[in-house]
Amino acid sequence: MAFIEKIIKKIMDNGVITSKVQLSKSVYKIEIQSEVVKTMDFVPGCFIRLGVGLGQEASSKKDMVRSYSIWSIDKDKNTFSLAIATHSNGIGAQWVKDCMVGDTIYYKTKRGKFTLDTTADSYLMIGDLSALSHLYIINRYLSKDKHVEIIIYNNNITELYADIDNKKPFNFYSIEENNLKEIIAKIDHLLPQLKGAKMAYIAGDSRICIAINNYLRKELQWNTKQIKTKPFWNPDKKGLE
Repeated sequence: MAFIEKIIKKIMDNGVITSKVQLSKSVYKIEIQSEVVKTMDFVPGCFIRLGVGLGQEASSKKDMVRSYSIWSIDKDKNTFSLAIATHSNGIGAQWVKDCMVGDTIYYKTKRGKFTLDTTADSYLMIGDLSALSHLYIINRYLSKDKHVEIIIYNNNITELYADIDNKKPFNFYSIEENNLKEIIAKIDHLLPQLKGAKMAYIAGDSRICIAINNYLRKELQWNTKQIKTKPFWNPDKKGLE
């Protein structure tokens, strides 16, 4: 795998870890400084592919790279931050536990479709711990005249950390993963508050993403263009599978 690692380092940008802070029992905030930040074509909702298995006995390329949302960015300081959870105990979780300030990292910025869209009047955001930082930055870049209702759930509510400004603008709920019935009950309670053109951001457990997407489209007759989904993890898969 040394050849693949060499290629990864060649095609990726590099940066240095400038700060590592534990936000909750299983979540770390990592700040990275990189000269590439000043020219980065950044849109809220961008993410990076991060080399986490470099220098280790990784069995394949997918075991060397993980995807993480950009939580905040400061182009004046050439820095951006990530929030990485360790509850999966996978290679990414081990990397964030072991990494240290001063370490060089290799990454590539990516932009999918789960990014800021300001065309709606009202927004419904739903996600678990894995989606929290991503939904935080989307919400932060929406103008104050937008109406936003948010459902963030986790089995252990103490794992849900504050936003970059130490504020908690979201509604946190203690709900077990994949408890679709309870999540839909929360959605039904909030829907009457959404006025005008509506949009939903659904992220986290792929099972929940699929189920809520189907519920909004088939039961509530939402248009596909009103719904953005981003499966961050699946209990039966790992990494880039």
